[in-house]
Amino acid sequence: MDVKNTTGRWTALQVMQDAPVIPVIVLNDVAHAVPLARALVAGGIRMLEVTLRTPQALECIERIAKEVPEAVIGAGTIRSAADAQASVKAGALFGVSPGYTRNVGQACRDLGLPLLPGVATGSEVMMAQEDGFTELKFFPAMQAGGPAMLKAWSGPFFDVKFCPTGGVTLQNAPEFLALPNVVCVGGSWIVPTDAMKSGDWGRITQLCLDTVALKKKPA
Repeated sequence: MDVKNTTGRWTALQVMQDAPVIPVIVLNDVAHAVPLARALVAGGIRMLEVTLRTPQALECIERIAKEVPEAVIGAGTIRSAADAQASVKAGALFGVSPGYTRNVGQACRDLGLPLLPGVATGSEVMMAQEDGFTELKFFPAMQAGGPAMLKAWSGPFFDVKFCPTGGVTLQNAPEFLALPNVVCVGGSWIVPTDAMKSGDWGRITQLCLDTVALKKKPA
Protein backbone atom coordinates (compact mmCIF):
# COMPACT_ATOMS: atom_id res chain seq x y z
CA MET A 1 0.00 0.00 0.00
CA ASP A 2 1.08 3.55 -0.60
CA VAL A 3 1.15 5.45 2.67
CA LYS A 4 3.38 8.29 1.52
CA ASN A 5 2.03 11.66 2.55
CA THR A 6 1.52 14.63 0.29
CA THR A 7 4.69 16.40 1.40
CA GLY A 8 6.89 13.57 0.13
CA ARG A 9 8.23 13.01 3.66
CA TRP A 10 7.73 9.95 5.81
CA THR A 11 6.73 9.48 9.42
CA ALA A 12 8.01 6.61 11.54
CA LEU A 13 4.52 5.08 11.56
CA GLN A 14 4.29 5.24 7.78
CA VAL A 15 7.65 3.49 7.50
CA MET A 16 6.32 0.73 9.77
CA GLN A 17 2.99 0.39 7.95
CA ASP A 18 4.38 -0.12 4.46
CA ALA A 19 5.10 -3.86 4.71
CA PRO A 20 5.16 -6.62 7.35
CA VAL A 21 8.96 -6.46 7.62
CA ILE A 22 11.76 -3.93 7.51
CA PRO A 23 14.88 -5.79 6.35
CA VAL A 24 17.93 -5.43 8.58
CA ILE A 25 20.73 -5.22 6.03
CA VAL A 26 24.47 -5.61 6.63
CA LEU A 27 26.47 -4.81 3.50
CA ASN A 28 30.17 -5.62 3.23
CA ASP A 29 30.39 -5.07 -0.54
CA VAL A 30 29.26 -1.81 -2.13
CA ALA A 31 28.65 -3.68 -5.39
CA HIS A 32 25.79 -5.56 -3.71
CA ALA A 33 23.88 -2.45 -2.62
CA VAL A 34 21.97 -1.53 -5.77
CA PRO A 35 21.08 -5.05 -7.01
CA LEU A 36 19.98 -6.00 -3.50
CA ALA A 37 17.76 -2.94 -3.23
CA ARG A 38 16.22 -3.69 -6.62
CA ALA A 39 15.57 -7.31 -5.62
CA LEU A 40 13.87 -6.22 -2.40
CA VAL A 41 11.70 -3.63 -4.16
CA ALA A 42 10.74 -6.22 -6.79
CA GLY A 43 9.48 -8.42 -3.95
CA GLY A 44 7.33 -5.68 -2.45
CA ILE A 45 9.74 -4.43 0.24
CA ARG A 46 10.82 -0.82 -0.20
CA MET A 47 11.62 0.34 3.37
CA LEU A 48 15.27 -0.72 3.59
CA GLU A 49 17.35 -0.44 6.76
CA VAL A 50 21.06 -0.49 5.92
CA THR A 51 22.88 -0.82 9.23
CA LEU A 52 25.95 1.26 10.02
CA ARG A 53 27.89 -1.85 11.00
CA THR A 54 30.42 -1.80 8.18
CA PRO A 55 32.76 0.84 6.77
CA GLN A 56 30.89 0.62 3.45
CA ALA A 57 27.43 1.30 4.88
CA LEU A 58 27.19 5.03 4.16
CA GLU A 59 28.37 4.58 0.58
CA CYS A 60 25.80 1.81 0.14
CA ILE A 61 23.06 4.12 1.43
CA GLU A 62 24.19 6.84 -0.96
CA ARG A 63 24.19 4.52 -3.97
CA ILE A 64 20.75 3.13 -3.21
CA ALA A 65 19.36 6.63 -2.65
CA LYS A 66 20.69 7.76 -6.03
CA GLU A 67 20.13 4.66 -8.16
CA VAL A 68 16.99 3.01 -6.74
CA PRO A 69 14.43 5.81 -6.34
CA GLU A 70 11.64 3.30 -5.71
CA ALA A 71 13.34 2.33 -2.44
CA VAL A 72 12.98 4.30 0.79
CA ILE A 73 16.43 3.99 2.27
CA GLY A 74 17.01 4.14 6.00
CA ALA A 75 20.05 3.91 8.26
CA GLY A 76 20.20 1.45 11.12
CA THR A 77 22.50 1.23 14.14
CA ILE A 78 22.41 4.99 14.68
CA ARG A 79 24.22 5.47 17.99
CA SER A 80 25.19 9.14 17.95
CA ALA A 81 24.31 12.54 16.54
CA ALA A 82 27.24 12.14 14.14
CA ASP A 83 25.76 8.88 12.84
CA ALA A 84 22.44 10.62 12.22
CA GLN A 85 24.10 13.54 10.43
CA ALA A 86 26.20 11.26 8.22
CA SER A 87 23.14 9.14 7.39
CA VAL A 88 21.09 12.13 6.27
CA LYS A 89 24.01 13.41 4.20
CA ALA A 90 24.19 10.00 2.48
CA GLY A 91 20.49 10.14 1.65
CA ALA A 92 18.76 8.25 4.47
CA LEU A 93 15.06 9.03 4.85
CA PHE A 94 14.56 7.33 8.21
CA GLY A 95 16.71 6.06 11.04
CA VAL A 96 16.73 3.12 13.43
CA SER A 97 18.74 2.90 16.64
CA PRO A 98 19.62 -0.15 18.79
CA GLY A 99 18.84 1.83 21.95
CA TYR A 100 17.68 5.29 22.89
CA THR A 101 19.45 8.40 24.18
CA ARG A 102 18.04 11.89 24.28
CA ASN A 103 21.05 13.13 22.33
CA VAL A 104 20.24 10.80 19.43
CA GLY A 105 16.55 11.63 19.62
CA GLN A 106 17.18 15.37 19.55
CA ALA A 107 19.67 15.07 16.69
CA CYS A 108 17.14 13.19 14.56
CA ARG A 109 14.43 15.72 15.34
CA ASP A 110 16.76 18.58 14.42
CA LEU A 111 17.56 16.84 11.13
CA GLY A 112 13.95 15.98 10.37
CA LEU A 113 14.92 12.29 10.32
CA PRO A 114 12.08 9.96 11.43
CA LEU A 115 13.53 7.64 14.08
CA LEU A 116 12.56 4.21 15.40
CA PRO A 117 14.40 4.15 18.74
CA GLY A 118 15.36 0.82 20.25
CA VAL A 119 13.94 -0.15 23.65
CA ALA A 120 14.17 -3.28 25.78
CA THR A 121 12.71 -2.19 29.13
CA GLY A 122 9.70 -0.31 30.38
CA SER A 123 11.90 2.54 31.60
CA GLU A 124 13.33 2.97 28.11
CA VAL A 125 9.83 3.03 26.62
CA MET A 126 8.88 5.77 29.09
CA MET A 127 11.98 7.82 28.32
CA ALA A 128 11.40 7.63 24.58
CA GLN A 129 7.72 8.44 25.04
CA GLU A 130 8.55 11.47 27.20
CA ASP A 131 10.57 12.77 24.25
CA GLY A 132 7.69 12.32 21.84
CA PHE A 133 8.50 8.92 20.31
CA THR A 134 5.51 6.57 20.17
CA GLU A 135 6.74 4.19 17.44
CA LEU A 136 9.58 2.10 18.82
CA LYS A 137 11.83 -0.79 17.92
CA PHE A 138 11.72 -3.61 20.49
CA PHE A 139 15.28 -4.95 20.50
CA PRO A 140 16.58 -7.58 20.95
CA ALA A 141 13.06 -8.92 20.72
CA MET A 142 13.45 -12.62 21.46
CA GLN A 143 16.16 -12.14 24.07
CA ALA A 144 14.16 -9.40 25.82
CA GLY A 145 10.97 -11.39 26.24
CA GLY A 146 9.49 -11.94 22.79
CA PRO A 147 5.74 -11.79 22.16
CA ALA A 148 5.00 -12.31 25.87
CA MET A 149 6.77 -9.06 26.77
CA LEU A 150 4.87 -7.12 24.11
CA LYS A 151 1.59 -8.57 25.38
CA ALA A 152 2.49 -7.39 28.88
CA TRP A 153 3.37 -3.92 27.58
CA SER A 154 0.06 -3.55 25.73
CA GLY A 155 -1.60 -2.52 28.99
CA PRO A 156 0.63 0.25 30.38
CA PHE A 157 1.88 1.30 26.95
CA PHE A 158 -1.44 1.05 25.11
CA ASP A 159 -0.55 4.06 22.95
CA VAL A 160 2.82 2.78 21.71
CA LYS A 161 3.43 0.81 18.51
CA PHE A 162 6.37 -1.56 18.13
CA CYS A 163 8.64 -3.08 15.51
CA PRO A 164 10.23 -6.12 17.19
CA THR A 165 13.70 -6.93 15.85
CA GLY A 166 16.26 -9.50 16.93
CA GLY A 167 15.65 -13.21 16.58
CA VAL A 168 12.56 -12.68 14.41
CA THR A 169 12.16 -15.22 11.60
CA LEU A 170 9.64 -16.05 8.90
CA GLN A 171 8.38 -18.78 11.24
CA ASN A 172 7.79 -16.66 14.36
CA ALA A 173 6.93 -13.37 12.62
CA PRO A 174 3.18 -14.19 12.44
CA GLU A 175 3.03 -14.48 16.25
CA PHE A 176 4.45 -10.97 16.57
CA LEU A 177 2.32 -9.53 13.77
CA ALA A 178 -0.86 -10.85 15.38
CA LEU A 179 -0.30 -8.54 18.39
CA PRO A 180 -2.31 -5.30 18.27
CA ASN A 181 0.69 -3.20 19.34
CA VAL A 182 2.96 -4.57 16.61
CA VAL A 183 2.84 -2.88 13.20
CA CYS A 184 5.75 -4.69 11.53
CA VAL A 185 8.87 -6.66 12.39
CA GLY A 186 12.52 -6.21 11.55
CA GLY A 187 14.49 -9.15 10.22
CA SER A 188 17.50 -10.31 8.27
CA TRP A 189 16.05 -13.56 6.92
CA ILE A 190 15.08 -11.92 3.63
CA VAL A 191 18.66 -10.81 2.99
CA PRO A 192 20.69 -13.99 3.57
CA THR A 193 24.43 -13.50 3.29
CA ASP A 194 24.98 -16.50 1.04
CA ALA A 195 22.40 -15.23 -1.47
CA MET A 196 24.09 -11.83 -1.60
CA LYS A 197 27.53 -13.37 -2.04
CA SER A 198 26.32 -15.56 -4.90
CA GLY A 199 24.21 -12.82 -6.49
CA ASP A 200 21.05 -14.87 -6.14
CA TRP A 201 18.75 -11.86 -6.28
CA GLY A 202 15.81 -13.96 -7.43
CA ARG A 203 15.92 -15.90 -4.16
CA ILE A 204 15.81 -12.65 -2.20
CA THR A 205 12.84 -11.41 -4.22
CA GLN A 206 11.01 -14.67 -3.51
CA LEU A 207 11.74 -14.38 0.21
CA CYS A 208 10.22 -10.90 0.09
CA LEU A 209 7.11 -12.18 -1.67
CA ASP A 210 6.71 -14.90 0.96
CA THR A 211 7.06 -12.31 3.71
CA VAL A 212 4.70 -9.75 2.18
CA ALA A 213 2.06 -12.50 2.14
CA LEU A 214 2.09 -12.52 5.94
CA LYS A 215 -0.93 -10.82 7.43
CA LYS A 216 -0.17 -7.65 9.34
CA LYS A 217 -2.39 -5.74 11.67
CA PRO A 218 -3.33 -2.11 10.92
CA ALA A 219 -1.95 0.48 13.34
